[in-house]
Amino acid sequence: MTKMARANLLIGQSGGATAVINASLVGAVETALASERVANVYGMLHGIEGFLKEELIDLSRQPAELWPRLRETPSAALGTCRYRLRDEDLEHALALLRRYEIRYLLYIGGNDSADTLHRLALAAQDRGYELQAISIPKTIDNDLPLTDHCPGYGSAARFIALATLDSSLNTSSIPWHYPVKIIETMGRDAGWLAAASALLKEDESDPPHLILVPERPFRQSEFLARVEAIQRRLGYVVIVVAETVRDESGRPLGSLGALGVDAFGHPLLSGAAQYLVESVRSQLGLRARFDKPGDLQRMASAYVSPVDRAEALLVGRQAVLAVLAGESDQMITLQREEGPVYGCTTGLAPLASIANEKRCLPAEYLDESGTMITEAFRDYALPLLGELPPRYAQLAPIKVR
Repeated sequence: MTKMARANLLIGQSGGATAVINASLVGAVETALASERVANVYGMLHGIEGFLKEELIDLSRQPAELWPRLRETPSAALGTCRYRLRDEDLEHALALLRRYEIRYLLYIGGNDSADTLHRLALAAQDRGYELQAISIPKTIDNDLPLTDHCPGYGSAARFIALATLDSSLNTSSIPWHYPVKIIETMGRDAGWLAAASALLKEDESDPPHLILVPERPFRQSEFLARVEAIQRRLGYVVIVVAETVRDESGRPLGSLGALGVDAFGHPLLSGAAQYLVESVRSQLGLRARFDKPGDLQRMASAYVSPVDRAEALLVGRQAVLAVLAGESDQMITLQREEGPVYGCTTGLAPLASIANEKRCLPAEYLDESGTMITEAFRDYALPLLGELPPRYAQLAPIKVR
């Protein structure tokens, strides 16, 4: 690694936006502006796709009062993309880096974004262009390897935990109307977000009653039998399903209504919840409905975890310090400190081990049935949500005599 003289820094945002992705942007920009070794700070509009079109803005000339406000603004301020870098794009990208005298490159995103940055870093190295490239982690899926967790996940998990509780209260208030409620979460290949729905569950009878995650194959007969048994016992059932749950043959439940694939070949599905609703209606004769929060779970500002926002800011700052120290082709990681009180530090991991890879829920985070979380998962996830509101009040069932 080498430490370069004064040079320009370029930063972009990629993939699905989150409630705290702009905190990472602000952390990086403020740190870069404070460094005498950074000449100018430029931002890609709509990620690498915009950069290839030379759609850049000057972040060095933004008003200073913008950054504290932007830190608390959800979604991607620079705009994002889902563009898969082609081999023929590499020469053009390197030519633009030279033209704008960019030697420091930061990209905020998940594993697909890590692939983009990794390929750019290797191309620069092969062609003798000195470039320090660092990935800043971001994904509500929480599936990046080599990091304890990912910025964006804590806030999305907080949303799902609270939204599941809120939605379930409506179902339990009139269980005979729609006795089966299904809530669908995001999560391309891992069940981290669906698992978070049970973090506020205190008793076995509390919702959610079943969690369906991609790590466990869906068996329809077992599912229907358990739904029927729970409904008979409690009067209603709340199920949380990750959008890409698959059957025993590996087919996503929502594939019957597949809408094609994205630029990285990931299927665009109609949704597992709709499939489950139809199965419950046709096979059990029970009325069922589903909630699908969609983008709200990724960027609902009212549900932001303070822990998540602080760590998003931290990884942005550390990314700038890393490139200034001569690091490249790496991703900033979050490393949990040992001890009873939650704390986190940062580290570095090679992009070659992160690009296009994923980390699934460990087996110990699910119970034997694979449909409910364990205390080990609670210990892992609860600190990421920040301080939670008090438990809702409940009337005692004292009948009039």
